[in-house]
Amino acid sequence: MTIISPSILSADFSDLKTDIKKVEPFVPWLHIDVMDGHFVPNISIGIPVIKSIRKITNLFFDTHLMIENPQKYIDSFIDAGADLITFHYEAAGDNTPKIIEQIKRRGKKAGLSIKPNTQAEEIENYINLCDLILIMTVEPGFGGQKFMEDCADKISKIKKLSDKKDLIIQVDGGINDITGKLCKNLGANSLVAGNYIYKSENIQQAIETLKK
Repeated sequence: MTIISPSILSADFSDLKTDIKKVEPFVPWLHIDVMDGHFVPNISIGIPVIKSIRKITNLFFDTHLMIENPQKYIDSFIDAGADLITFHYEAAGDNTPKIIEQIKRRGKKAGLSIKPNTQAEEIENYINLCDLILIMTVEPGFGGQKFMEDCADKISKIKKLSDKKDLIIQVDGGINDITGKLCKNLGANSLVAGNYIYKSENIQQAIETLKK
């Protein structure tokens, strides 16, 4: 079964509780994009918001850190309620294995993300250390961008490079019924969608379409 992780970046920030409750019956995960205005040209939510919404849902918090120096904040995000922390290879570099270990030491799942210009082969040595690999099919920072189809080829490459049968290969950026199907056919087993879900007239139907 494909894990659908709705991105609250597309939710109504003035009423996050309502928008989280709209997807809660239909998905196991919630995707939380954290941006610092340095690693990506946008600022989104942070630790206090995650701590607040943790009180109102038991959904699995799929937390995507688009920030510089992620190792400085890992423990704080876990303390706030993150269940999985995905950080960017481009922000971590040689510190990547240490950060993965830092996350796992706290009993949480560790994910590694790559931006569109980073090739799958660049993270080959780290893939089997992770629980999840997140392939960005847009430049991270803003929702509603167009899917970059040439990035989708990384899905099958990651799958070939991995020895882990339970590795989650997640795709984020421009996901809809068409691009989602393309990603699944290439081997993705988790899809992040924001606008496609939250801007839909029928949220349940949109989610079910992505699952199928």
